[in-house]
Amino acid sequence: MKEYKFKINGTDYNVSVEDPEENTVNVIVNGNSHKVELTDMPVVAPAPVVRPRPAAAAAAPAAAAPASVSDSGEAKPLKTPLPGVVLEIYVNVGDTVKAGQKVLMLEAMKMENSIESDKDGVVKAVKVSKGDSVQEGDVLILIG
Repeated sequence: MKEYKFKINGTDYNVSVEDPEENTVNVIVNGNSHKVELTDMPVVAPAPVVRPRPAAAAAAPAAAAPASVSDSGEAKPLKTPLPGVVLEIYVNVGDTVKAGQKVLMLEAMKMENSIESDKDGVVKAVKVSKGDSVQEGDVLILIG
């Protein structure tokens, strides 16, 4: 239920709007209940699902990152260009990749976006898992 306060022509109104059922919504104005029929329902996109990482899984990649970087001395992070959800990961640690090779599929704004390696190298670490929510700039993969 959402509650609002309105002032119309100097008169205060307390309005509560319950979640719609089918095409009807219950609106309470200053304690008086009104059934309102909706003739044009707005299209509301569902809120994005954010799947938090388990504490152990979140800590493990962070601990592994310095070792990956120090082993190669040149491991470069491949970062996500936009927020989304990881749909597929096409590489594993130790795989050799070429610049332009698709390494990950990211769903963002209801579209599938291919994430490609920006250099030739070897995958040193995969920092995400299938189903993870990522924000713009998050490290996806380390390539050395």
